[in-house]
Amino acid sequence: MRVGMVTFDALDARALADWWARQTGGTVVADHDGEFVMVDASGMRLGFQRVERPTPGKNRVHLDLEAHDRDDEVERLRLEGAQVVARHETPGFTWVVLADPEGNQFCVSARH
Repeated sequence: MRVGMVTFDALDARALADWWARQTGGTVVADHDGEFVMVDASGMRLGFQRVERPTPGKNRVHLDLEAHDRDDEVERLRLEGAQVVARHETPGFTWVVLADPEGNQFCVSARH
């Protein structure tokens, strides 16, 4: 078994897929009338399915992204519409929790 895709619920699947495609350098590879949109993000598939209401509370699955310069990437994402939620540090590892335009949380750490 392997992971085929990570899928997000979205009020506007097309807009959120476009946002994630821009952030990851990915490409929208399928769009089923805005009901389900798929992005190829450097070999990892992200799916976005339209829902009537957002899922309440914190999402239980999230992306952990790595960047060569975490602080520059966090600032770029913030300027693109992401919200900084929290900053965390443990001995030898730091990361920033952000939320995409629909509130889905994800983390950015420095590439090791």
